Amino acid sequence: MTFSVIIPARLGSTRLPNKPLADIAGQPMIVRCAQQAALSGARQVWVATDSQAVLEAVQAHGFLALLTDAEHPTGTDRLAQAARLLELSEDEIVVNVQGDEPLILPEHINAAAELLARSTQADIATLAAPIKNAETLFNPNAVKVVCDLQGRALYFSRAPMPWARDALAGGEQLLADGLPALHHIGLYAYRNRFLQQYAQLPRGPLEHFESLEQLRAMENGFQIMVHRLQAIPAAGVDTEQDLERVRAHFANRL
Repeated sequence: MTFSVIIPARLGSTRLPNKPLADIAGQPMIVRCAQQAALSGARQVWVATDSQAVLEAVQAHGFLALLTDAEHPTGTDRLAQAARLLELSEDEIVVNVQGDEPLILPEHINAAAELLARSTQADIATLAAPIKNAETLFNPNAVKVVCDLQGRALYFSRAPMPWARDALAGGEQLLADGLPALHHIGLYAYRNRFLQQYAQLPRGPLEHFESLEQLRAMENGFQIMVHRLQAIPAAGVDTEQDLERVRAHFANRL
């Protein structure tokens, strides 16, 4: 099995301006992400960006980068354009590593790619981990996924699910014993054939209301396989506080 990693990196960010170029122990965050991806089994790692500054920063550190359109509505759309520019084959597995995940583990990248390679009927593979506290279950920023017995995703939501009817009958926010609640981890592996279809798919009401782009695939009949991790990995960088947490992590490694 071979696969490629593409890291979409948009310079604009509402909460954290110029996020891909944020310094982490002397290197831009996007470079830290590329370094982690390069430790996986990927045959190549590319950064796909709308910014000349990001392109030059990545190349200055010895990694591959290419320019994509500025107006892509999602990272998946940016990925699709990058795969076209790279002339990847239809069967190539492409792993989408987020550009704000400098602590991503290479083995998680491999796990997503390997699951998709094994799952010949699936179009996408992703990751999830058990939810172990009520705070995460009821947090709308923590996306939940429920799966069938074969590991196929049935639905993704910001709402708490599955709903433990009896345990929650009293109105308390708690995690029922044994509840198979999973926290979705936003790392995806796609076949390039699907990537090229994605941008043409109609945006359905579930994606609109949940604001979750993976629901576009499910609403249009595409199958997503889910690999279960043992624990929720370190979070990415969305805020200044997140950035300081990651900086502290790298400082402790030096």
